[in-house]
Amino acid sequence: MLYLCVKWLHILSSTVLFGTGVGTAFFMLMANFSRDLRAIVFATRTVVMADWCFTTPAVIIQPLTGLALVHMAGYPLTAPWLVAAMGLYVFAGACWVPVVWMQIRMKRLAAEALASGAPLPKIYWVLNRWWLILGSLAFPAVVVIFWLMVFTPS
Repeated sequence: MLYLCVKWLHILSSTVLFGTGVGTAFFMLMANFSRDLRAIVFATRTVVMADWCFTTPAVIIQPLTGLALVHMAGYPLTAPWLVAAMGLYVFAGACWVPVVWMQIRMKRLAAEALASGAPLPKIYWVLNRWWLILGSLAFPAVVVIFWLMVFTPS
C-alpha cells in the first residue's frame, strides 16, 4: 500500500509540474504576444506565483518520491533508463532555474513600466527570448522523462 501511495504522489506531482509548466508558459506567451502591458504585468505576476505555489513543491517531491519508488521496487540506480531520466531531470532543472530568475525580473520590469507609463525596456524582450529558448529545451526533456517512466526500457 505504501508503494502505491508514493507512486500516486509521484504521478500527481509530475502532473502538477508538467501542467503548471505548460499552462503558465502558454499564459505568459499569449500575454507577451498581445503586447498589452496590463496583461503582461498580470501574467508575469501570476506565473511567478504559480511557480512558487505549484512548480517548486512538485520539483522537490519528484526526486524524493522517485528515489523512494526506485528503492521500493528494487531497481538499481544504474539502470540506463533511470540514469537517462535523472539526467534529463537535472537538465530540465538547469533550464528552469534561470527561467525562474528571468520571470521574476520580467515581472519587476513590467510592473515598473506600467507604473511609470514607459514601454517595456529592450531587456524584457531579450529575457523573453531566453525564456522561450530554455523552455523549448526543457519541454522535450520532460516529455522523454514521461516516456521513460511509462515504458521503463531495459
